[in-house]
Amino acid sequence: MKPTPSILVPGFKAAGVHCGVKEAGLDLALIASDAPARAAGVFTQSTVVGAPVEISRDRIRAGSARAVVINSGVSNVAMGAQGLRDAAEMAQRAGSAIGVPAEQVLVASTGVIGSRLPMPRIRQGIRAAAADLAESGLRDAAEAIRTTDTFAKTAVATADVDGCVVTVAGIAKGSGMIEPNMATMLAFLVTDAAVAAPALDRVLRDATNASFNRLSVDGETSTSDMVLLFANGVAGNRELRGPRSRGAAAFAAAVEKVSVALARDIARDGEGATKLVTVRVEGAASGADAERAARRIANSMLVKTALFGGDANWGRILQTVADPANGRCRPGPAEARQRGGAAGRGDGVSGRRLHRTRGAQEGRRQAPGARGGGGGRSRCGPGERAHLDLRPRIRLREDQCRIHHVSCFGRAGGGLRPTLCSWFSAG
Repeated sequence: MKPTPSILVPGFKAAGVHCGVKEAGLDLALIASDAPARAAGVFTQSTVVGAPVEISRDRIRAGSARAVVINSGVSNVAMGAQGLRDAAEMAQRAGSAIGVPAEQVLVASTGVIGSRLPMPRIRQGIRAAAADLAESGLRDAAEAIRTTDTFAKTAVATADVDGCVVTVAGIAKGSGMIEPNMATMLAFLVTDAAVAAPALDRVLRDATNASFNRLSVDGETSTSDMVLLFANGVAGNRELRGPRSRGAAAFAAAVEKVSVALARDIARDGEGATKLVTVRVEGAASGADAERAARRIANSMLVKTALFGGDANWGRILQTVADPANGRCRPGPAEARQRGGAAGRGDGVSGRRLHRTRGAQEGRRQAPGARGGGGGRSRCGPGERAHLDLRPRIRLREDQCRIHHVSCFGRAGGGLRPTLCSWFSAG
């Protein structure tokens, strides 16, 4: 999603400053609510986590928080008791600077593992960020949480909730070590909607499962991942207490829209990547089966290298989804289409038909181009867009399933290595 002219959420202020954790650029962010706020969080499932994750994960259980302080450049991982003391001090100093209890402040860090935070610089940065807090500060905060990212990632959406217009905005960072569940990424969402803590937690988990947990770049996970959502109720709607509350569906859709936009930008910005790929599977026996097939395609090195090289080799996709780990798979008729055009324009599927296969009877014959990942090729150069629309009638666990589409968006310039950022939505 392209940056919006402004990212304003009533009742929230933010700032991003340079304090010297990194040699150049903004490196410390602070986001704070003017009013008490509900809060929810989703964290890395790694068994090795950084001190900020331990502290924030513990405090989020209360269901409320007023602020989060984030630094980039050093992740505060593998620092033992000292790391926990430093993370707690970050929260204490941020709380003191904005006038809220330390227990109401969450902490996040991203960057190099195995180095101690430069606390004198962090202290100075927290003071500066608190002084710079502004309603328009989310864009600076998005810049301050970047590490290897090439651009700041922001998104915003609105929804009608109980007759009130509520806003949901988010910022994120991430471009390497990206693989669910959770990835090397941080995301912070804020909204002025009034939402009960249990409902907020459910909305965030559902949105995360539909976005950040369906995101892959290089198959690696991390120690510092988290997604936080703050809701301060300033919009004035009746509190959303569950999915049946008036406006709950619209609010959940707005949170998911922002999350998906941020997840796509993380994939688009994958380290060394030149293309954004979307895989969508429809008609599987279950959501788990569909997700398994989509994830298999998104993480396949055969598929990645084919698309990285501008060779939209649909045979590799067919043979990848036929992996026995995906359950029973019986190839059927398949089509592949390509449409050239400017990178990133739309998601349509119209275009010239490139290949059509009769398919196989009970899987005994391969479709042309499927043998050895060989045939079914079409070229797509850097800066071009190839839309590969595969619609094979295949069976997963004896139910009809089709790979709805695999979209490849080129980006000008060569990649640094044969890796390809992939974003998929399965269901």
